[in-house]
Amino acid sequence: MKTMTAQDFEKITIGQTLPALTKHVTVEQIRQYAEASGDRNPIHLDESFARSAGLPGIIAHGMLTMAFANQMVTDWLGDRSLLKRLQGRFAGMVLPGDDVTCSGSVASKNDETRRIVINLVVTNQRGERVVNKGVAEAEFPPQRSDTHAA
Repeated sequence: MKTMTAQDFEKITIGQTLPALTKHVTVEQIRQYAEASGDRNPIHLDESFARSAGLPGIIAHGMLTMAFANQMVTDWLGDRSLLKRLQGRFAGMVLPGDDVTCSGSVASKNDETRRIVINLVVTNQRGERVVNKGVAEAEFPPQRSDTHAA
């Protein structure tokens, strides 16, 4: 098992890029997400229904795609509790067989509040954005002082 180490707030820089995360989306993964989330909308599970609704076939849940973005950010942070907000706008469908790549970069850093803002983008294998206007915010605990009061 890989041990994650928490990011050092002082070493984070504006413009710093996060390691990208690519996920291959499968029908089984979509089915498992439907079970875990309780979202059993037939556009995610029934090929015939999805086509009758004008879709090319079943599509992945938007929140499954956001979960991938969440994983990228929290893997980089090294401590899931640091993530305080994650949002994005769904811009395209994710289909079984798609490879989605999550990427991000540090947009701002506030030394007083110890908060960072990360801009996120999720694209498919054709370079089309499936999530845009993605933003994550993380807050780091106060820096511990190594000095002791006399």
